[in-house]
Amino acid sequence: MKGRIFATLFALPFFGVGVWMLWSVSSNLYDAYSMRSWTPVEAQLLSAGYRTNSGGDSDTYEAFADYTYSFGGQIYNGSRVSISGGGDNIGNYQTALGSRLSRAKANGGIVTVYVDPLEPSQSIVDRTLRWGLVGFKSIFLFVFGGVGLFLLIASWRAPKEKDAELPEYQSSPWLLNDKWQSATILSSSKMAMWGAWGFAAIWNLISAATPFLAWEEVVEKQNYIALVALLFPLVGIGLIVWAVRRTLEWRKFGPAPLALDPFPGSIGGNVGGSIDLSLPYDPGVRFELTLTNIHHYYSGTGKNRSRKEKALWQDMQIAYAAHGSKGT
Repeated sequence: MKGRIFATLFALPFFGVGVWMLWSVSSNLYDAYSMRSWTPVEAQLLSAGYRTNSGGDSDTYEAFADYTYSFGGQIYNGSRVSISGGGDNIGNYQTALGSRLSRAKANGGIVTVYVDPLEPSQSIVDRTLRWGLVGFKSIFLFVFGGVGLFLLIASWRAPKEKDAELPEYQSSPWLLNDKWQSATILSSSKMAMWGAWGFAAIWNLISAATPFLAWEEVVEKQNYIALVALLFPLVGIGLIVWAVRRTLEWRKFGPAPLALDPFPGSIGGNVGGSIDLSLPYDPGVRFELTLTNIHHYYSGTGKNRSRKEKALWQDMQIAYAAHGSKGT
């Protein structure tokens, strides 16, 4: 229980970021959809431009405008400029919009705004949905939210540890592992396949904005060193290829269940069994079977404690192949 509580406390900040980004992205999508029916109205700009906020690593920009407009015989004041409030430096949207509004202010101050006919006090200058910003927020949504959700599910669905000191486990220690309750052991290929897709998805989500940022640096700022950043999406493509190969491997061989005979195998005794492959039988195909004795152990203490393993023994044979219930 202590481990579950610790894992939950560790996962909640990640999950919270994902929920926050889910709310932000969904609200932007909802606003863009509902604003399609808003009425265009001419407004008089009172002030317009963009602000620069300097941070420790980079600057962010925020377009602003104050304006008045008439709707239904009444005068309203507005200041909302874009669907996503606040400043950012994703592309040149904020500076371009601020500059356009500033020029409009200098040329008479007339600009078109969109007004909610059901609630005329609500208005906006630009109702365009910024897909680049939505994609950037989605990275945090899927990466942080996904990691947090996975940790929460894994921590609370993890099987309860068994007490190795109990008498029933002294004579049958293999019963401590739920996967060793029967003579059938499934391949880990399916888990490896999903692990490959999960890692590829996280990597590509994190590096999704890299080409756009590199384009801005190279084209607008002539910073050609930024082309090195394109290595990240190239690695992402390689990870997708790796995941596809894992998927094809799974589709070709299936779970490949190993049925142990005898069960359980014993030290000083025999170890054997059969593997049922979803593969058409071909008498000309040879299957190399490798058996390895891997010793797992821990070394060090405290924070320096680490789990290690080494192969104590290994041997290879050519397996006997025949027609099986699934193929070979």
